[in-house]
Amino acid sequence: MLVSRRSRVASLAACATILLATSACGNDKAEEKGAQQVRLYGTDGNMLNSYPAELKERANLVDGMKGTTPLTPLPEDFKSRLRSVDPALTDYLYSAETYDAVVIGVLAAQLAGSTDPAAIAKQIVGVTNNGQRCEDPVTCLTLARAGRDIEYRSVSLTRAGFTDKGEPATASYATLTFDGQQINDGKTEFVGAGTESAASTKTPPKPKKQPSGDKPDQEPLILGGLLPKTGDLALSYAPMAAGAALAIREVNAAGGALGKPVTWVDGDDGTNPTVAKATVAKHVSDGVSLIIGAGASGISRAVLPDVVKAGKILFSPCNTDAGLTDVEDNGLYFRTAPPDSLQGRALADVILRDGSQKIVIVARKDSYGEGLQATARDELQKAGIAEDRIKLLTYEPPADAKAPPVDFTGGAKEIKDFGADAVLVIGFGESAQVIRALADSGVQIRH
Repeated sequence: MLVSRRSRVASLAACATILLATSACGNDKAEEKGAQQVRLYGTDGNMLNSYPAELKERANLVDGMKGTTPLTPLPEDFKSRLRSVDPALTDYLYSAETYDAVVIGVLAAQLAGSTDPAAIAKQIVGVTNNGQRCEDPVTCLTLARAGRDIEYRSVSLTRAGFTDKGEPATASYATLTFDGQQINDGKTEFVGAGTESAASTKTPPKPKKQPSGDKPDQEPLILGGLLPKTGDLALSYAPMAAGAALAIREVNAAGGALGKPVTWVDGDDGTNPTVAKATVAKHVSDGVSLIIGAGASGISRAVLPDVVKAGKILFSPCNTDAGLTDVEDNGLYFRTAPPDSLQGRALADVILRDGSQKIVIVARKDSYGEGLQATARDELQKAGIAEDRIKLLTYEPPADAKAPPVDFTGGAKEIKDFGADAVLVIGFGESAQVIRALADSGVQIRH
């Protein structure tokens, strides 16, 4: 769907350029003073209702900011169930993907008839393809216990199942808009991406029927969290934690897996390799079979060798680094979030629809930031934006919570000197410092 829109995007960009040249737009007072104006854009790491708080007293700077995130229209019933877990929930980003990662992992264990990670891993892709369709833990677990092959569909996994690589073949993206200091749901637009033909057609091992009666010697299935309770990505922790908790609750209400309740062991990735590695080591010693996380793509890259060495599964609900598709994982890495090769197209579409013609892409210096930055640049160029009208900048994210905040003063001056009319900020909570520096440089953020 996004691919077919590229030519239209290029036309929109050209038309918008003519309109901008012949009409007065935006803040007339600012234009009279000759102030440089830019439109702000963001991505899944900062398009959250919790993000303006990172700007503290200058939270109004996000007013009008647009961005994209992997997101399907969430049913009100699902949101209500999430709020029953966390009544204070204000964001839902990656809640559905986390819920589905947990449920898919549990169903794979039930079909494998084992808590052995290698056996579970062989069932994960098959859980989402070429079986009897089911859409909730009760129905799916009933079929799996009977030894029936299933095709799981749920909140984030709607059109197609996983590819051979263990990631969604199709995805849905939302274009979000800050109206004041909150995302205006009424302005949210959804667009599909990917192709159903990319879904795997491989046949998984034959499901094992659960024997009747109790199995007192059966070890319970243990899942471990590796989610960003702290660090730069902590602003997105609440919806993911709620998604995991809801899935565990509903799975256990449906009888658990292998005749036992599923156990959840909490764990923090800290948006920091050192913290994440320590959590993984603890999960390994605690007998965890499947680890849900990490939050950031770069953190998953850092811990994956440890996970693979221990023979465990790493299943992320929110990694989008396209390079992870072909990472060396011994068949033990999966994700419910789509790769950024798809999100880059959505971002280019959003930016060009506003008529932007001179664009700076600022990214945190890691595999997520730089990967999405390169993809967005490529898509903008394919849509007709000349190479010399796109500028790439990066910044080093803080190493930990005690490190000084990002200093983007020099980068803001480069943006001003470049004469940008659009700035895409790819980062997490720390990226608020980029917006602050931009405003401090005298560049006016367009609302």
